Amino acid sequence: MAVSAWLTLAERKSSSWLQDRIGPNRTGDGGLLQPAADGLKNIMKAETYPDAAYMPLFILAPMLSFIPALITFAVIPFAAPLSTRWGLVDMSVAQLPIGFLYILAISSLGVYGIVLAGWSSNNKYSLLGGLRSSAQMISYEISMGMAAVSVLLLSGNVSLNAIVQQQQAMGWNVFPLLIGFFIFCVASFAETNRLPFDMPEAESELIAGYHTEYSAMKFSMFFIAEYSNMVTASALMVTLFFGGWDIPGTQWDNIAPHTGLKFAVTLAFFFAK
Repeated sequence: MAVSAWLTLAERKSSSWLQDRIGPNRTGDGGLLQPAADGLKNIMKAETYPDAAYMPLFILAPMLSFIPALITFAVIPFAAPLSTRWGLVDMSVAQLPIGFLYILAISSLGVYGIVLAGWSSNNKYSLLGGLRSSAQMISYEISMGMAAVSVLLLSGNVSLNAIVQQQQAMGWNVFPLLIGFFIFCVASFAETNRLPFDMPEAESELIAGYHTEYSAMKFSMFFIAEYSNMVTASALMVTLFFGGWDIPGTQWDNIAPHTGLKFAVTLAFFFAK
């Protein structure tokens, strides 16, 4: 959640530099505390509930977007294993042997939150935004899954750790599977509603899309979910196509002893990728 918050600041700063503006600069040193100020503002704001909304689903929808977005990252190995007095600890929250299938299954649940948000608001603009978003996400999920199947065929495994180990021996998958990577990358943009696939949030036509009627923290939960999905999609691309946490050109990080230094260096490489 913290990474998602700071990503909003990174995007606003990048946009401002591109457009020759200053961007957020009032809160903290150079605007560094802007996400904290935005979060506090949203928590403190009064919630508004439309009279015509169907309340049970109206309240449930942000949660259905928010929770899958946060738990999809659980199976991604983000650094080399760390040797502790309790044994060798893998650097992923949940070490699942079917990690890739888990990500496909859980990430696809996010579309329910968007559809229900659009429908339960009882607002025609929200409904149109929800329908657009669900059609886009379901359509591009197919191409994303098919592009990832090429990686699974090459590695012969659906475990993300096994896919990283296969790339340690054979090199990054992005080189033999360049077309698959390109399709996966485009589909990831569409899945996370980023430009140029921002039709669900077509502000010129639909005001704001499926979250038009939401306010305060419920409104923010959709954005936290979107930015969390961006982090997960990026991490998945690194794991499937760029060797995960592996440092290219050396076996130093792959062999014992698994020290804290190897953990820190591989973690830095993973996030740099």
